[in-house]
Amino acid sequence: MGLIKFVHAADLHLDSPFKQIRGEAPGHVAERLYEATFDAWTNIVDLCVAQQVDALLVAGDVYDGADRSLRAQRAFIAGLERLDAAGIRSFVCHGNHDPLDGWEAKLDYPPGCHRFGTAWESVSVFRDDPERAVVTGISYPTREVRKSLVAELQAAPRRFQIGLLHANVGGNADHDSYAPCSVDDLSRTGIDYWALGHVHAREVLRDAAPTVIYPGNPQGRHPNERGERGVYVVEVGDDLSVAPQFQSTDVVRWDQIALDIGELQSEQDLLDELHRRVDECLEAADGRPLVLRAELRGRGPLHAALRQPGFVDDLQGQVNEAFESREPFAWCERVSDRTAAEIDRDARAAGADFVAELLRLSSSVQADPAQLAELAAKLAPLYDHQRFRFLREGRPDSDNLAELLQEAEEIALDLLVEDDA
Repeated sequence: MGLIKFVHAADLHLDSPFKQIRGEAPGHVAERLYEATFDAWTNIVDLCVAQQVDALLVAGDVYDGADRSLRAQRAFIAGLERLDAAGIRSFVCHGNHDPLDGWEAKLDYPPGCHRFGTAWESVSVFRDDPERAVVTGISYPTREVRKSLVAELQAAPRRFQIGLLHANVGGNADHDSYAPCSVDDLSRTGIDYWALGHVHAREVLRDAAPTVIYPGNPQGRHPNERGERGVYVVEVGDDLSVAPQFQSTDVVRWDQIALDIGELQSEQDLLDELHRRVDECLEAADGRPLVLRAELRGRGPLHAALRQPGFVDDLQGQVNEAFESREPFAWCERVSDRTAAEIDRDARAAGADFVAELLRLSSSVQADPAQLAELAAKLAPLYDHQRFRFLREGRPDSDNLAELLQEAEEIALDLLVEDDA
């Protein structure tokens, strides 16, 4: 039977608006996106019931904003009521998107749900066996919590203890540094399993003593949140061994296609290759519909056609005409042209002009980790600036930075070669 079995979820972001994409998408696509976070929440509740777990833990950001909609609040409570009726406890903490000082309707939560306040609190999972397992959690009083909350925690010894926390652990650069702490900080608390929220990419930061996990968000909300999304089902044995198992709960997947035009000779080749790649993405999506972007790269004879007014928009329309009415559908939200004119790069790099110097410098930086690190350090103030917070989720690592340099080279080379012509 084991000691306890629970589901660890986080970052539901119920009622995410998808404003820009919903405004451009056809009706059935827009409707699917509008319902996506709600349907993912339903899938979580269904999973809890089907797996007959003892508890559901939600580690913050239940809603997308502090002024949460009535519909989102009612949908969340309805799911908790289903769990309560099935004898499943629920434990909820609040994070930066749904702090306790946000607007909240006066709605009744079921008796089986415990919502944590602004001070650390420990609550038994099993009322008839209080020492068997406890959940220790805390919520954000307001949106911005810049100090570590772990320093305030004094956990009493229990047989098995779960920590519920919304925080940036380890200084994840893609997310705001709210309630910052380290894995070592968490390991000193005596907690056996840390159920974290805030970071939207799932990650096991530590697999034992203690287990520290981000489940990621259960439904991707934009093109940078690609791949399957879901929750962890965690079984704890009588020997206190922890066995987490990821389970997908998403209803729409996001993907990106990067297509090099170098080997393509005609517009038909381009359409055929785009269709083939979209089919591949659909096949990999486990039966989910897709929202995707396509980026065309490289140098080749099709560059001239792609520069024709309206050609890229027509290309996007052709892809959508072929796929948006399927079930599951694929809808291409954007086609980006990053191609350039055909040139002999090696021959130009061997020259003695400005273009040759540019190419040699670009190759040198891309191949040198030290130069890439120096460039990343010089770009850091841009990504860390409050005015450009929207860039943080796209902060490049060394590999991404090399790709960005390659793209910058192609843009500059295209302009310079055209100027030479």
